Amino acid sequence: MTTAREIMSGSAECARFGESVADAARKMRDLDVGALPICGSDDRLHGMITDRDIVVTFVAEGRDPASVDVEELSAEKPVTIGADDSVNEALKTMAEHGVRRLPVIDGHELVGMLSQADVAKNLSDDQIGDLVEAISAAPANN
Repeated sequence: MTTAREIMSGSAECARFGESVADAARKMRDLDVGALPICGSDDRLHGMITDRDIVVTFVAEGRDPASVDVEELSAEKPVTIGADDSVNEALKTMAEHGVRRLPVIDGHELVGMLSQADVAKNLSDDQIGDLVEAISAAPANN
């Protein structure tokens, strides 16, 4: 059984409490990623921020991303996957919640990120089709 730990991206840079949404956007640009975990001063995962969040919640609403702390986006408990959970469990979680990226946790520690592409590399063609269909049908979360 392949686990999330075996196929995840091993590093996960966080947007931190105290940083602005604009800071998070620059970090996403510099890292060439579309989402960042939001971590508090305790280094625990408190949420996620996506490039879509920034556009829909801030830019389209005329809000200034430089004046809003990422903590504002951490109210909702993020969907995660355990480091030792199977790829099939990751597939189920992504489909159920309509997400394309999952923070990977080991206990309470954020140890990496698992993307739809990471999972797809380890699935059969039928499973990949099911994943893409399930995520595409769900409202865009991340």
